[in-house]
Amino acid sequence: MNNFLDTWMSYSFLENFGGRVISSMITLGVLFLVIYLIRRVVSEKVQDKSVRYRLQKVIAFFGYLIFLIILLSTFKKDMGNFAVFFGIIAGGIAFSLQTVIASIAGWLVIIFSSFYKVGDRVKVGTITGDVIDIGVLSTTLMECGEWVRSDQYTGRVVRIANNFIFKDAVYNYSGEFPFLWDELKLPVHYGSPVNEVIELLTRVANEVTSKYTESFEERWKHLGRQVLVEDQSISPMVGVIATDNWIEFHLRYVVDYKQRRTTRTNLFIRILEEIEKTEGRIRLSSSTMEIVKESVY
Repeated sequence: MNNFLDTWMSYSFLENFGGRVISSMITLGVLFLVIYLIRRVVSEKVQDKSVRYRLQKVIAFFGYLIFLIILLSTFKKDMGNFAVFFGIIAGGIAFSLQTVIASIAGWLVIIFSSFYKVGDRVKVGTITGDVIDIGVLSTTLMECGEWVRSDQYTGRVVRIANNFIFKDAVYNYSGEFPFLWDELKLPVHYGSPVNEVIELLTRVANEVTSKYTESFEERWKHLGRQVLVEDQSISPMVGVIATDNWIEFHLRYVVDYKQRRTTRTNLFIRILEEIEKTEGRIRLSSSTMEIVKESVY
């Protein structure tokens, strides 16, 4: 009789367990269908790319959360039966999925510590790019630089496992402070009036970069309320170095991180225009090489 009851209870458990598995699979299918339909509506109706991306992420997150709650509620009676099994395989899983677990931990750090967000420009190791997606296991970048000069896109999409957050430094070009100090060098011929060159460079830089002044000051004050930073001057600065071949002028200025190449181009164009107006008082210098052929008698 006892054997019969044991057999029956075992059969009953399997039957109930199988029914719950089928029920969970159906629930999962319906839930994924609803998520797909909602995300499709959001994709068609929401025009702003940033808002659309965040809405789709939130919808997916709550979809997974709802399914997890349903799953735990469905199998809560069987958790004791699974405890020993999970305990045995836990060690093996932890060892074989070290990278996956570290990537999930990295994702949590990225999300809750604000290392960066979608839209930021970052440099990780040797890779620079704009963050276009942050997944549970990896971060996706649209690469900048490499064989393309300055900060232009190469067109390559790079995916980096999130565990890099524990190994490499992360350089954020934007984040809380989306400005950079950039510098250009100008070689000028000896004999050119130094003070006039300094005045020319300062004036041109003020004209080209003045549009960043208000935003820079506002963001710098905002950053100063979060961390300890010293006050910085936004005014362009010119440094002078005397070399063996020419006088080298270093123009330092503030620029939006996305406009670095455009601003540098505009500066050079305006500087060359102003130098032409000096009618030879200011002359640019360059390296020259003279080859002399000796006659052998």
